[in-house]
Amino acid sequence: MYTSPLFRKARAYAERNANAWYILSAKYGLVDPDSVIDPYDVTLNRMGVAQRRAWAARVRLELEQMVRPGDTVVMLAGAHYREGLMGPLRARGVRVEVPMQGLGIGKQLQWLSQSRERGQ
Repeated sequence: MYTSPLFRKARAYAERNANAWYILSAKYGLVDPDSVIDPYDVTLNRMGVAQRRAWAARVRLELEQMVRPGDTVVMLAGAHYREGLMGPLRARGVRVEVPMQGLGIGKQLQWLSQSRERGQ
């Protein structure tokens, strides 16, 4: 389902660097990369603030089952996908990193390519 160049590079980065990784889906919430899901045309970028907050609350509940204080979560997702998750995770003692924060898509692709070259 997720086939963009940005997603493929982010997936490769996650597979090289993470013990576990998940997809943030606007429709399904937290998705295991081995799950098979139906296609959809939903994005947080087209949702209002109240809808994004409700989505984030649902995803936070899912994340609370997986991460513990002292864990590190690296978010490669866009700002709307991170906004309601980072503060609550940090408040629980989880370290949150956003290595591509503020970068446009072209720079994100470049960063992911260079991370591979650096052996990350």
